[in-house]
Amino acid sequence: MAHDNNDHPGANEALTPLPASKRVFGLHDHASLWFSLGVGLLVMQIGAYLVPAVGTRDAAIAIVVGSVIGAGLLAWTARLGCESGLASAGLMHATYGSAFARLPVLLNIVQLVGWTTFELVIMREGTQAIGQLAFGPSLGSFWGGVLTTLFWGAVLLALFAGSMVKLVRRFVSRFGLPLVVLSLLWLSWQFATRLQAKGLDAFWARPGDGSMGMFGALDLVIAMPVSWLPLVADYARHGKRSTGGLGGAFNGTWIGYALANIWCYALGVMVVSVAEPGVSLVTALLLAQGGLVALGLILIDELDNAYGDVYSGSVSTHSLLPRWSVRRWGLLLATLCIALALVLPMHTLEPFLLLLSSVFVPLYGVILGRLGSGQSVVTTGTRQVDFSAALIWIAGIAAYHALAKWAPQLGSALPTLATTFVLAWFSRPSRAGGASALAQSRG
Repeated sequence: MAHDNNDHPGANEALTPLPASKRVFGLHDHASLWFSLGVGLLVMQIGAYLVPAVGTRDAAIAIVVGSVIGAGLLAWTARLGCESGLASAGLMHATYGSAFARLPVLLNIVQLVGWTTFELVIMREGTQAIGQLAFGPSLGSFWGGVLTTLFWGAVLLALFAGSMVKLVRRFVSRFGLPLVVLSLLWLSWQFATRLQAKGLDAFWARPGDGSMGMFGALDLVIAMPVSWLPLVADYARHGKRSTGGLGGAFNGTWIGYALANIWCYALGVMVVSVAEPGVSLVTALLLAQGGLVALGLILIDELDNAYGDVYSGSVSTHSLLPRWSVRRWGLLLATLCIALALVLPMHTLEPFLLLLSSVFVPLYGVILGRLGSGQSVVTTGTRQVDFSAALIWIAGIAAYHALAKWAPQLGSALPTLATTFVLAWFSRPSRAGGASALAQSRG
């Protein structure tokens, strides 16, 4: 398998169930992949936004509860992808109809280009910080930024010469994961020691400044796993189908991502709590003992996040324009992201994350409500548009923003998710006599 897709023009792999012969991921592969994708400097930076907006105790509750719920949604979607063999675009076609589904697929491509650009920027800035510490200020110049962006971009392009499955099984699972875990353990020890020196009781009892409530903090934590919802099936479809129980895709995705999200959010809170005012998170990590090596390893791990975004974006683009293969679209999207990383300011993370949540929380509330009952993924009739599903999704987006504006104390993610799920569940069409999602999505 050259790149987990064939290169025959016109064959739409995103809307075709993956055959059993290509399903090789087990529990360890799923857990390793989603732990690795859950680790990143971006996650730590979002964790740093929680304090001092909310108190330490509230931040801890929001991190644990939000991570468990968000990773659970990922796991549920992973199970759908594994059992159906469909990519994320295929699940959208099965839920919304083959014509309307092009809209969420296109929005997913846009968000994946944005995320990949974010990743390249954070890798560039991390590399520049390491270079300035080791070699002086020359890497902090404009040309230093260009060179480091092009370096990481070239590595990203090179990864598309190989196989996604082999990358996960041979690099992430066997090599990358142990090194990242060691880095996180070392940094956690360093900052926990500094917190203890400053007084753990005072840290734990510190109140928030009132600029964010508990449910607002919960929304911010859930936003990160929700941003992965439109990608998870693209990888879970490579998992071996379970013969009983929930299966490796469900358990591995939930455990791997929840652990990584909790750990990185908590580390972000710890770092910002001991750093000097005005010191960036990357600089604070570097100033820790052994921080240069630990940050370097995390930056290498950040690369698989960028690859994961581009790979999934290329699968989604291929679903719309199948004349080009997944590999070919991946190279084009990666090149676009490199160009954007060179010219766009990419530091307004919180609004970007919450905007994505407002689109993808209700989108997947409907998908899970329609497809998540454990039955085979099917559709009925020959619809190009499932109007009830489309209306529930659009109403869910409006409800998310209305709650954020007029009832922020309630949060937006959980009420919107619950409402869209219930409405989609009770409005789902009869499965009797339904045609397969494959037949409908390709029609």
